[in-house]
Amino acid sequence: MTLEPLLKVKDLKAYFPLDEGLVKAVDGVSFDVFSGQVLGIVGESGCGKSVTMKAILQIIEPPGRVVAGQILLSPRPQDGGEGGAATDLAKLKPNSNEMRDIRGADIALIPQEPMSSFSPVHSIGNQIIEAIMLHQSVKKDEARQIAVDLLRSVGVPMPEQRIDAYSWQLSGGLRQRAIIAMALSCHPRLLIADEPTTAIDVTTQAQILNLLRDLQKERNTAIIFITHDLGVIAQMANYVVVMYLGRVMEQGPVNDIFLLPKHPYTKALLHSIPSMSSTPRVKLPIISGSIPHPFNRPPGCPFHPRCQDFKAGLCDQRIPSLQPVGENQFASCFLYHDVEEKPEALEVASL
Repeated sequence: MTLEPLLKVKDLKAYFPLDEGLVKAVDGVSFDVFSGQVLGIVGESGCGKSVTMKAILQIIEPPGRVVAGQILLSPRPQDGGEGGAATDLAKLKPNSNEMRDIRGADIALIPQEPMSSFSPVHSIGNQIIEAIMLHQSVKKDEARQIAVDLLRSVGVPMPEQRIDAYSWQLSGGLRQRAIIAMALSCHPRLLIADEPTTAIDVTTQAQILNLLRDLQKERNTAIIFITHDLGVIAQMANYVVVMYLGRVMEQGPVNDIFLLPKHPYTKALLHSIPSMSSTPRVKLPIISGSIPHPFNRPPGCPFHPRCQDFKAGLCDQRIPSLQPVGENQFASCFLYHDVEEKPEALEVASL
């Protein structure tokens, strides 16, 4: 029996039509997320990782919006389980009641910076309680006790007192634990962690990662973990998606990606990080150039201007599609196949 994914993203496209031009922030992304597993999404800043997650939650800032593709969320067990029909989040309006019900209850977000996510004029407890009462039929006293228990479960000391604290009264590590407690308050089936360890020190970062791993195992929660830190991905993820300029360059099991990378971009990312076997006092390899400006996307493969395996007349003219390069590994590169992706069917005028 084949395990059905909790979330299936198919050819997702999210564009920003601006006066200066069309920004294709997410341009045909596909991946599956399974219950109890961690999907890691990696790539340089500006490659579309965060916009992909905002598209799933339908919280993209205007004028950006999902213009094509499917985001299929499996039904809740009480609503029919595996035999029920999946909900296409891409077809729901961002402010619809159905989408509001899904945010928090089915899919929760741990944002990059909890300091800007918490309201500074309300206590963290009031904000967690509000989220609990929004999705659960409980009284305020019950919601407060649930919030205290949640803060305790994520390692916040003296939660009975800290629940009345404001975000600016907490350290970075405690704020991060509090935002995780808020994300877990309604027992979501999928947790999206958008670079949750970026703004905290290394020791606290290790504690947060251990906390997320333990919570994921206890609750069988699926996690999408977004980061540019490959070391974190190696520690956390079961499956990895490598993105560049809004497209998936490679995806596969974490061991295959780290031990047998196929795409030149994945190889370059892995070579640019230090290892125990690195030669002392020798500069690490870097990826030449930088990510192109969104208004000046290169034709063909988006990575070809920086690629050492670039094939003139092919990579600069055709867009490679994601094709299998192993049992569970896929790469979008002409080194392994010569398949031209179909021309874009969506014109700027339709936006």
